[in-house]
Amino acid sequence: MSGGQVSEHLDKTGYNMKKLFPGILAMATIVVVSNILVQFFIGNWLTWGAFTYPFAFLVTDIINRMYGPSDARRVVFFGFFVGIICSLIGTQINIEIAPDFMAPAVTIRIAIGSATAFLCAQLLDVIIFDQLRHGNWWRAPLLSTLIGSSVDTILFFFISFSFAMTSFLGTDHNIDFFNEIVMGPLGFEQTRWIATALVDWSVKVSIALIALIPFRMIIISYYARNN
Repeated sequence: MSGGQVSEHLDKTGYNMKKLFPGILAMATIVVVSNILVQFFIGNWLTWGAFTYPFAFLVTDIINRMYGPSDARRVVFFGFFVGIICSLIGTQINIEIAPDFMAPAVTIRIAIGSATAFLCAQLLDVIIFDQLRHGNWWRAPLLSTLIGSSVDTILFFFISFSFAMTSFLGTDHNIDFFNEIVMGPLGFEQTRWIATALVDWSVKVSIALIALIPFRMIIISYYARNN
């Protein structure tokens, strides 16, 4: 590669990072805030993090619409990296789970489940969005987010809490609790982690519908400025 080509490549890389910076900042903020808010429960089935994390899909879809799947994946990988850092920090922080019982804020299983779910779901979202990008404006963001959110929910809760993964990932203080049979929010008995996953998924679906509004507004504003 000649000196001129190197200079051109560096200029292009700098431009790409500059244009992606708002998306990277938004994704990093969502990941960090969600990792904090997931520690605080609302009732028996949800944490505050359930209301912030789904907006990661909105960020991915906006970048995908504006700049294409390659740049969307760059933002996803940055969010994944930030999530790994948050999880590693969380494993080193002990919190009071019950009177006289301290445990890590993030267990190893939750760290693995969170990272796996985020990366798989977000990359799947990028692929589905790109396949649907030429249809009606709402199809790509809605369907990619619904499918991505479903995969995210299944992977996270199954890896983090199911007995089935114990032989591979071991056990921790969460496993017995989340595998209790309880009366679920729908009025019939379920394993706690499955009931929690269903409520979490329903929040993601609701936010996917709400997020169509800011998605449409931001994209219209973007094309108005660039046309």
